[in-house]
Amino acid sequence: MILLYVAVGGALGSCARYVVALWMTRHAAPPSVLGTFSVNMIGCLAFGIAAAAFERRLSTDPATRAFVLIGVLGGFTTFSSYTYETLQLLEQGKLLQAAANAGGQVALGLVALWAGYTAVRTVL
Repeated sequence: MILLYVAVGGALGSCARYVVALWMTRHAAPPSVLGTFSVNMIGCLAFGIAAAAFERRLSTDPATRAFVLIGVLGGFTTFSSYTYETLQLLEQGKLLQAAANAGGQVALGLVALWAGYTAVRTVL
């Protein structure tokens, strides 16, 4: 059942991402990466608010948390999950792991994207 909540939340978050990124791209001067940047920053702020609210006051029901954090906000941007996990490592005093997570995902993500992109461009 939780999977259904995640799926519905993910659909809502993905639609919201598209709308916000499209609006930002159309209204940026000149059009740039502002759409994705804005979505990532809004997502991080919203994830921080929601995570703290769940920890302090809101329902701890796993389905509700999954719907909001993994579904809606995960569909909106996984960048917020990545930064939250990095923050958790920092709060636990695991500075090296936090740095490796932050830098590693960016660096290896670029390498993986480049590899896939280059492979397909070479074949097609």
